[in-house]
Amino acid sequence: MSDVAIALILTTIAGLSTGIGSVLSIIAPRSNQSILSIALGFSAGVMIYISFVELLPAAQNEFHKGQSSDAALYAFITFFMGILIVALLDRLVPEPVNPHESHDAAALDPHSKLNGKSRPLYRIGMLTTLSIGLHNFPEGAAVFFSNLSGEDFGWGVTLAVALHNIPEGLAVALPVYYATGNRSKALLYSFASGVAEPIGAILAYTILQPFLGPMVMGASFGVVAGIMVFLSIDSLLPAALAHGRHHEAIYSVMGGMALMGLSLLLLR
Repeated sequence: MSDVAIALILTTIAGLSTGIGSVLSIIAPRSNQSILSIALGFSAGVMIYISFVELLPAAQNEFHKGQSSDAALYAFITFFMGILIVALLDRLVPEPVNPHESHDAAALDPHSKLNGKSRPLYRIGMLTTLSIGLHNFPEGAAVFFSNLSGEDFGWGVTLAVALHNIPEGLAVALPVYYATGNRSKALLYSFASGVAEPIGAILAYTILQPFLGPMVMGASFGVVAGIMVFLSIDSLLPAALAHGRHHEAIYSVMGGMALMGLSLLLLR
């Protein structure tokens, strides 16, 4: 199987993990906030560790291969380009349906009445699907290029993004399920938001494939690092703190870093 096919399969798995969140929203008698907090913190720890310890050095190394004398500068620029991409997407998406702005623990409780009876839940579900789908385009590209490189950290990026997508699946499925009472429709909307990740990967690869080389791979690593650090600080860490005890969330971040570091050492 080609490297491109493997990278696309892993990207699809990460994207469709939104379906796990939708299933939990339907079958769970009550969402487990402590487990959710640990999972989110763990994901943030994995993303932050990989970004600074693996992706940025890999970006600089690729720029060196491209005969660039300013490899460190290019790594710095592309890192903040990744941050800017996600920050701009956050500005474009209305706050009430922005998955990075919703850290209310009640929002992930299947027994809570989301947003009050006066709000059209079905419309909220549709808007949330669109907004999460929009955010998932760059995430899909991040997972794809991390795995395409053949580096050891690719699977860690896949795991972190997959964990990150579970609560997003909840955010999509809950309002649709409460508005329609239709389990199939809630699952469909949740999966639709996740499909944006492999689509984003395909689009990014199609556009960049003719130019693939050390400079493009270096840029992709730098941008991916910026995207993941922003997601971790802006979305995952605040959500982990909101859904669990403070130290529980922080220790899970450290645990994610430690496990990622140990696993990378064992793979070498």
